[in-house]
Amino acid sequence: MTHTKSHLPHKLCASCGRSFAWRRKWARVWDEVRYCSERCRRDRSRAGK
Repeated sequence: MTHTKSHLPHKLCASCGRSFAWRRKWARVWDEVRYCSERCRRDRSRAGK
């Protein structure tokens, strides 16, 4: 059985602009998640460009 993320909510990363899907570890804070990865969160100063 394969799992797809097509039925999960998606957002756009505030840093790189890529689409990313909901993850179980973000279940309680999904409204606050803005970045797709730790790297994008660290490099958030690039988002101002």
